[in-house]
Amino acid sequence: MSTFEMLTREYPYLMGFIKVGLLATLGEILALRIARGKWAVPVGLWMKAVIWGFLGMSFTLTFSVFGSGVTAAGAAGLLPVAGGLWGKVLSALLISTMMNICFAPVMMGFHRITDTFIDLADGRFGGLARVSLKDVVAHIDWYGFLSFVLIRTIPLFWIPAHTVTFLLPAEYRVLFSALLSIALGAILSMAKRSAAKKA
Repeated sequence: MSTFEMLTREYPYLMGFIKVGLLATLGEILALRIARGKWAVPVGLWMKAVIWGFLGMSFTLTFSVFGSGVTAAGAAGLLPVAGGLWGKVLSALLISTMMNICFAPVMMGFHRITDTFIDLADGRFGGLARVSLKDVVAHIDWYGFLSFVLIRTIPLFWIPAHTVTFLLPAEYRVLFSALLSIALGAILSMAKRSAAKKA
């Protein structure tokens, strides 16, 4: 067993915090670099890193809950099961689908709210007190969130991508999920930059 695997098993929440907090924050910096064409520090970087870290801890728990839940539902005859390689793929697809339908919208909404709080506070911890939830809700493009983030990225990116996640050993799933967030951020930033150039 590698040191990485041992630490992930012994300290799952701490490792979830570190893996997602570090990699997803690097992903934000990369996405900003792609979008602007130059390196820059995102507003409220350290606060966003902490939020990513706590989301990493939630992934650690959620992956286990949905993995075990789908397995139990299959054993109870509530979900289809199969043997061999295709059975593993089917199980991974069902876990990914259930997780992305039930957990992802809440997590993404929470993350959009926390990011907007930080942005409206100009990245200053002391500035959070002057930002109200009403300000945050009014500032968010909820139509874009629903029509693109939920309706497009979940079925077209996250469900297929997390199917791969759940084919991996458990110790590598949170790490792979953080890498996926970097990949999606880079793809969306390149698309946004391309659209801006055409406009």
